[in-house]
Amino acid sequence: MTMTPRPLPPRRLLAVAAALALLGAPLEADAATGQTPIPGNMRAPEEVSCPLGSFLCPARPISYAMCRPNALLSFYDPTLPLDSSGRDTANTDIHAERADSSNQSVYRFTGEVRMQRADQLLRADRVDYNDQTTDYDARGNVRYQEAGELLSADHIKGNNTAKRGVADNVTYQLLQSRGNGVAKKAVMTDAEHSNYRDVTYSTCDVGHRLWEFSASRLTLNRDTGVGVAHNAVMRFANVPFFYLPYLSFPIDNRRKSGFLAPTFGNSSHSGVMVSVPYYLNLAPNYDATLEPRIYTKRGAMLAGQFRYLLPGTTGHLDFEYVPKDHGPNLTDSKLITQGKQRYLYKFGDTTRLWPGWVFTTSVNRVSDKNYLRDFSNDLYTNATNFIPSNAYVLGSGNWWSASLGVDAYQNTDPYLNDNSLQYRRWPRGTLNLDVPLNNWLEFGMNNEAVAFRKSGYISGNRADLYPYLQADWQGAAWFVRPRLAYRYTAYQLDDNFQHYGFGGRLGTNQQSPFTSQDPSRSLPVASLDTGLIFDRSTSLFGTGYTQTLEPRLYYLYIPYRNQDNLPLFDTRLMNFDYWQLFSPNQYSGADRQMNANNLTGALTTRLLDDNGVERFSASLGQIRYFDPQRVKLPGQMVTDWTGSDYVAQAAVQLNDQWRASSAYQWSPNTRQVDLGTFQIQRRIKTDGVLNFSYRFRRTPGSTSVLLEQYDASAVYPVSDRWRLLGRWTYSVKDRRTVEALAGVQYESCCVIFSVVGRHYVSQYAPIGSTSKRIPSNNAVMFELQFKGLGAFNGQVEDFFRRAILGYQ
Repeated sequence: MTMTPRPLPPRRLLAVAAALALLGAPLEADAATGQTPIPGNMRAPEEVSCPLGSFLCPARPISYAMCRPNALLSFYDPTLPLDSSGRDTANTDIHAERADSSNQSVYRFTGEVRMQRADQLLRADRVDYNDQTTDYDARGNVRYQEAGELLSADHIKGNNTAKRGVADNVTYQLLQSRGNGVAKKAVMTDAEHSNYRDVTYSTCDVGHRLWEFSASRLTLNRDTGVGVAHNAVMRFANVPFFYLPYLSFPIDNRRKSGFLAPTFGNSSHSGVMVSVPYYLNLAPNYDATLEPRIYTKRGAMLAGQFRYLLPGTTGHLDFEYVPKDHGPNLTDSKLITQGKQRYLYKFGDTTRLWPGWVFTTSVNRVSDKNYLRDFSNDLYTNATNFIPSNAYVLGSGNWWSASLGVDAYQNTDPYLNDNSLQYRRWPRGTLNLDVPLNNWLEFGMNNEAVAFRKSGYISGNRADLYPYLQADWQGAAWFVRPRLAYRYTAYQLDDNFQHYGFGGRLGTNQQSPFTSQDPSRSLPVASLDTGLIFDRSTSLFGTGYTQTLEPRLYYLYIPYRNQDNLPLFDTRLMNFDYWQLFSPNQYSGADRQMNANNLTGALTTRLLDDNGVERFSASLGQIRYFDPQRVKLPGQMVTDWTGSDYVAQAAVQLNDQWRASSAYQWSPNTRQVDLGTFQIQRRIKTDGVLNFSYRFRRTPGSTSVLLEQYDASAVYPVSDRWRLLGRWTYSVKDRRTVEALAGVQYESCCVIFSVVGRHYVSQYAPIGSTSKRIPSNNAVMFELQFKGLGAFNGQVEDFFRRAILGYQ
């Protein structure tokens, strides 16, 4: 079987909508089938709010609900068919006050002439029609309607067979996209070629055009999919701000080289930024974009992207290059960037090797640790301490999955030294099995082999084998899930392993804990997870619910093994939460496996409405330790507690307007609160939202506070047109604002305007760092979106969705 390259997705240019507005010719205009038109005097369907608690809401569809009734629609007939597929076989019905057939080939109709064929309707004071040549001539108050368009003109003449027509003083209205405009003359030379003189396009109300695109001459070639505009002008509030004497653009989904919408921004690190991208349509299966930028504080940059799509392969290469940085150096950093070349590149590729196997790679590099701080595209880069790169071969089947590849990391935070980077995994392989033996018993394995490398730290190889056998017995009101596993972890350390102290760092004065070059650890892991589910009918505030009561017991047994002689390559102590009550290990990675002789008791209750939607849930649980927890990390306090923190969590959403959730952990051993969170979200009408959250976490096993923050955000609809947006995040521990943003958004019939200012910390110092206070950054961005045409900037909307929970 031979595979052919597929075309890449199109990139629409600035004037594409103006061309699409005039694709139709009188009596033969193309229309989308099966779509309901939305005329200007009809309101769009009411928006559906994003579900409460959604992490990321989809973008709002373009709505013309605020538009005024359009005068063009005075002759709109809602009874016409919405499907244009029946034109070829439909008869033409003609109604007129008078008909003259004295000429056997030419029929002359006068007085309220009405000609209809399927979805096409032509009305005029006079229509001459030649039955033999199919020539037509319509004069006087000409009005035309089809499934996708309304059109009026002083005079229309043409030929149906040749699909040729000429119209004078045209006014048109598109029904699907709501585009409208005028043209002094429209000429359709054949079905594929047409040209227009003194043409305009807008999606605003007729007579109230906030923006408009115009051209002195416009030529459309449907055969090549290319349009050419002469003296193209874009006006906003009747003020011209964009002009090109000659503009070539696509009129369909075929891609065309040309300029994309410019981007503007400003930040305190890089100054005002102006970008004018140029798109290169190189071939059907690969293209490129060149994007010259100017930063007022740092100079010129050339950015770009190359995309390709081959049989079984897709990928991209992004780059940014600054030949000479004119900006200032970071005041509290020894890194000199002024006058230097600076760059960023990102390469990604996915290739299908053979059935069930793919190769993926993602390579990301910057010239220095200050790059993302200095060229962070203003609003859109959050704090990033490192960027990963990887390459993997991945395979999977019905009961197995495997991978083989490498991982590397680059430090991108000027306030962190390279010691904080993760180990390079060079290479890493995994093999996971999940084989059902019958309908209640399965056998599985989670296996990993890794070579860890890091300059100045102990290096070596690690193999982790983790086979298990588990059963699942369950009924409508109960479940029993026993699991028996065995974990074997072996190392092969480098020859100079004895020169590294605790933490694996070279040159420490501490005595090395590594007594063997090939240490290993093996132990069984046994668990039993059981639970019951009781339910009853109840009512609350006059509403009926089903209430459940779900007790659960989880027993875990793992014998103790001394693991102080094992290195720490990728293992950290995980944050304790409700799901840790049922986890076989409190450490990430394979370098530490906790010992356990524990019993977890937990209780959950829920309220379910008649549709099965969970309206309320609450859970409480604790682990009881029958043996001390003896496995620890260097510097971790040894504990001999009889019980873990009490963990409680609750969530309530009794209606679609508000939702609240909370989590709480209290230690009976230190009698302190180790974690407390509270979140509440309130929906305001259909497009407004109010969020408030509080987060508190104590360092595990310590009295020190790790994190304490307040976070409030809101989208408040002042009216149908205006919305206020804001967010404020404050760190009590650091006594400073981590992020603050304020914005305003205006929406009219055909324009959406957003402006936002942001004050934020671009990087964070490591925990326990004594470095100077990290300076903050300020940025101001705006976005102007012309409905039906596109957006200038085009990134603020995505930022709002990431920054404000529930934004839509």
